[in-house]
Amino acid sequence: MLRNTALTLSLIALPSLALATPQGWSPLLEPAELATILEADPSVRVIHVSGDFAAGHIPGAAYSPYENWRGGPSNPGALLPELEYELEAARVGVDEDTPVVLVHSGENPTDMGTAARVYWTLKSLGVQDLALLNGGFAAWQEAQLPVSTTPAEIEESGFMAEWTDQWYISTSEVAALVEAGEARLLDSRPKGFFEGITWSIARPGTVRGAENLEYGDFFEGNRLVSAERAREIAEAKGLTNAPITVSFCNTGHWAALNWFALSELAGIENTRLYAESMAEYTIHGHTLDNEPSRIAYLWRSTLRWVDGLF
Repeated sequence: MLRNTALTLSLIALPSLALATPQGWSPLLEPAELATILEADPSVRVIHVSGDFAAGHIPGAAYSPYENWRGGPSNPGALLPELEYELEAARVGVDEDTPVVLVHSGENPTDMGTAARVYWTLKSLGVQDLALLNGGFAAWQEAQLPVSTTPAEIEESGFMAEWTDQWYISTSEVAALVEAGEARLLDSRPKGFFEGITWSIARPGTVRGAENLEYGDFFEGNRLVSAERAREIAEAKGLTNAPITVSFCNTGHWAALNWFALSELAGIENTRLYAESMAEYTIHGHTLDNEPSRIAYLWRSTLRWVDGLF
């Protein structure tokens, strides 16, 4: 892959051997655990993906806004070209051997989806050691850990991504699984979306044969549950023996939280994220479960439009 000379000359010379996973590392870190890791290993890259970075952030962290990892307005969950991801990761000093911790603002569980979706993307691009900060920056502040308002000098890396579909599933593959009945299809959205009562960017209803597992089931307050608790939830839902598990929502945001809880915490093998989710699935005209009749749909749409006037 060709890069301009100025960029190439600015890259840090990286060692040829892979860096060791930091001691105490896990996919979900508590603030105190991250503080201990950062004190012992300065190679760890902390990346804020949401919140007011200039107002305060973890010392030494980089800022990579969530919108830099998302598709356009018509389908925010759509994948970007691999090169765009690669350049953004390189800009904040990430390569495949960099231990990376993703940090959201901690405002609410939904906001943690920003970090989970970027985690999934970087993992799919080949980054080996990844983690989320449980509770985000708000939890870091609550623990009275150091905060900086001075941007760190982050040198670009020479990241060369190698995308894998190991944790991804496409619209055509989802449709084929629906026909074959060979997957556990998990709608990560709140119940109203699943039942076709609420909708936003996508047609109301859910993928045929899907079951509802709300992303909030994996939270206690603003914190994700432990790996042990995530496994208990998965076992209680009968999710441990499915040949393939597919997590989806409207645009692959809430679904990234369920994917993380099942794949990275509960250790459920062959868990896939349907990144484009209902926003793309419904465009292709697939039959849905819980889809209201056309008259009901038009009536609800009219009421939504009228409500928007006042």
